[in-house]
Amino acid sequence: MKTKSIILVILVVTAAVLVYFGLRTNPVVTKAQEPTLPYPYQSEDVTFANNKAGIKLSGTFTYPKKEGAFPVVILISGSGPQDRNEEVFGHKPFLVIADHLTRQGIAVLRYDDRGIGKSTGNFMMATTLDYATDAESAVAYLKTRKEIDSQKIGLAGHSEGGLVAAIAASRTKDIGFVISLAGPGVKGIEVIKLQSELIARAGGIEENEIAMMKKMDEETIEILLSTPDTTLLRTKMAAHAKRNLKNFPEKVLPPGQSKEQFFASQINAMCTPWYQFLYKSDPAAYFSKITCPILALNGAKDLQVSASQNLPAILKAASDGNNKNVTIKELADLNHFFQSCKTGHPNEYAGLPETFSPVALAAISDWITTQIKLSNK
Repeated sequence: MKTKSIILVILVVTAAVLVYFGLRTNPVVTKAQEPTLPYPYQSEDVTFANNKAGIKLSGTFTYPKKEGAFPVVILISGSGPQDRNEEVFGHKPFLVIADHLTRQGIAVLRYDDRGIGKSTGNFMMATTLDYATDAESAVAYLKTRKEIDSQKIGLAGHSEGGLVAAIAASRTKDIGFVISLAGPGVKGIEVIKLQSELIARAGGIEENEIAMMKKMDEETIEILLSTPDTTLLRTKMAAHAKRNLKNFPEKVLPPGQSKEQFFASQINAMCTPWYQFLYKSDPAAYFSKITCPILALNGAKDLQVSASQNLPAILKAASDGNNKNVTIKELADLNHFFQSCKTGHPNEYAGLPETFSPVALAAISDWITTQIKLSNK
């Protein structure tokens, strides 16, 4: 799996990261939550088409062994190229979620991102809007399965996947429910600004250096917002980087990278279609159009997508759209990946023995079960 760095100045909201502030961590050896064969449910490798994009997506479909038409959840990964298990730091959160839900009688479809694993397509040229069409294709596929109740197809997205789910659900009445797992509720640029500050402070960066980086952030944002042409953007950002090269702290550089290499890689990222959409996207525009039930969960120690910044925004947007069935929950002591943690800093992720908190798993399955009961009345 390819990875990206999360940085302070030109920050991207991503779930696929191995380097934070020059720190590397080693994956834990034992993942106690990962299920082992044989599973007490059906597990099937499947392929479905996104005809709009001309690609095929491959995934795993799990469902109860008993007869019936079951509710189903489509799991949508966060930023960065992800496989069907959203594997990162040796953890497989989507595998753990799928196992938990299927044992509760809820089917799950999880799939490799386009261009990743066994899925075709070009990941690097796609945007969040493109990923929404992948999710919509998953919905269309599940409608063909006799094991599925087509009125109870839900979308659950992690991080950027929460925005993907909101976009897809805002465009159709075919979605039974939406779950945002640490997904953004405010504009991408606002998430980026706060994320930068929170991770820096938790990582022990001095306040004067944080102040300097915040100033650089503001300058970067001003350039981004005023320069839609990426050729000109590249020129302006190169000049901006050159001006700030001397004062940029060495301690935040990824190991083995010079300042010049570091800034060049971030400028390249900023000029991609994905980043150009994400930094200015406003989740409220989509959440306000969703008519089905919504659950938004965040860890209280999530430093990438802050609970206090994003949960109220999701609630407000959905309420402004007259959606009366919206639940937001901030879960104590959990990080961006819903792992029990001490600080929430990304350098903890790999070393934590927990892949996905049982408290968060229960919050998801209990809420889905409640929505199913309500829809059956």
